[in-house]
Amino acid sequence: MRSDAPALERNAAERAASTPVATSTVEAAPKRRRRDANGADAGTGRPPLALTIAAIAGLAFLHLPILLIFLYAFTTEERTYQFPPPGLTLQWFEVTWNRADVWPPLFLSLRVAAVSTVLALVLGTLCAAAMARTRFFGREQISLLIILPIALPGIITGMSLRSAFHVMDIPFSTFTIVLGHATFCIVIVFNNAIARFRRISVHILEASADLGANAFQTFRYVLAPNLGSALLAGGMLAFALSFDEVIVTTFTAGQQSTLPIWMLQELVRPRQRPVTNVVAIVVVVLTFVPILIAYYLTRGGEETAGQGK
Repeated sequence: MRSDAPALERNAAERAASTPVATSTVEAAPKRRRRDANGADAGTGRPPLALTIAAIAGLAFLHLPILLIFLYAFTTEERTYQFPPPGLTLQWFEVTWNRADVWPPLFLSLRVAAVSTVLALVLGTLCAAAMARTRFFGREQISLLIILPIALPGIITGMSLRSAFHVMDIPFSTFTIVLGHATFCIVIVFNNAIARFRRISVHILEASADLGANAFQTFRYVLAPNLGSALLAGGMLAFALSFDEVIVTTFTAGQQSTLPIWMLQELVRPRQRPVTNVVAIVVVVLTFVPILIAYYLTRGGEETAGQGK
């Protein structure tokens, strides 16, 4: 049996060598492009065409009306929104500059926005410090109550404030407008400040105390550098929201008119549409710039607190 084994192995090897190897006549299928979880091409990183078209359509829907306002600020037609405009001119900028009734609402809006922002920075930061650094019964419920005003419809806030001012016999003035705007400006600052407070390690404050710093020095050299950008961003957003607020202002302004209220009143006058569009450009610039600054200051929010940002 042992002598037959090599012979059997040789015969099997010869048969295997003489058997033709079957080759596939079907060509290999082309490789499919791999895509990541977002549907983008894994090789080039480009999104699908349908997603690109949808994004462009969404951006156009959001921003084309604003661009039309800019366009009609230069039109020679003062009665209708004729497209395309029959001509372009800069005369409406001169007309707006020379109108005496534009400046008081503008200065009032700037003054109200500035005072509301300062008030929001003080109260919003103190509320955020209390909510982030202390533990007490009902803390979450109080945080919800602080955030609630920005979630309520503006008409509800305006009606409630107007009723409260009547009950307390407070005359409508710049003071009442500031109080109305502060209800939502405080929330903006609070949200920015508490997010930054929660990212500041308590060990940094303990280390400051161990090194002999008092409370003011800890705030000056430890907390302020870490809170600075968050508070500045919150203040910028609060200023922008206060400057173009309409609903709450309608209920708290009395006989005064901020710039957005003035614009609403001018829209019903057909010959004033180009002037209103020029003022709208001013409003867009004065609100977009603070928002852009706030975005720049908060886009590095993923960095670790304690680095002075």
